[in-house]
Amino acid sequence: MVAAAKDVLKDYLQGARDVLLWKLEGLSERDLRLPRTPTGTNLLGIVKHALNTEVIYFGPTFGRAWATPEELVASDDPDPLAGWYATEAETATGIVDLYRRVRSFADQTIDALPLDAIGHVAHWGDEEVTLHQVMIHKTADLQRHAGHVDILREQLDGAVGLLPGHSNLPDATDWAAYTKRLTKIAHRFD
Repeated sequence: MVAAAKDVLKDYLQGARDVLLWKLEGLSERDLRLPRTPTGTNLLGIVKHALNTEVIYFGPTFGRAWATPEELVASDDPDPLAGWYATEAETATGIVDLYRRVRSFADQTIDALPLDAIGHVAHWGDEEVTLHQVMIHKTADLQRHAGHVDILREQLDGAVGLLPGHSNLPDATDWAAYTKRLTKIAHRFD
């Protein structure tokens, strides 16, 4: 039997959400916050970004308000990067808990509306969208960020994998030798 389209979309959305949180497991507060790129990208900041955008796309876009807006980054915050890092007052546990509540809020919107329900994205010039479009947009966005956390986590402590308990990488690979071989090939193009 073919699964309903909304169920398939929701499953892929949930998979991306799960990866974002799984890749945080076992790390210290410092490691979660520490910038890992020249532009300050950090693991906890990616989750904070995800929760803030999910509220927008599955809340106001479809006429629903988040009950406690003070928990979110305000749209008029003078810091344009406020949604990309945890403040000193925020904790990793608090951000993860908030993301779980946001996911539940978003799922309520998804469950209540048909895929052709019309919403309006204010920061897109009040563009008209369907729930279907928003689900695809957020899934693509979260999968992109899941790739970011994959790489950041691997660089941090070598942890890799597609799913908990399933790395999807070849077993018994000598990664140092493999990387050395690829580097040698690349240097031939100097």
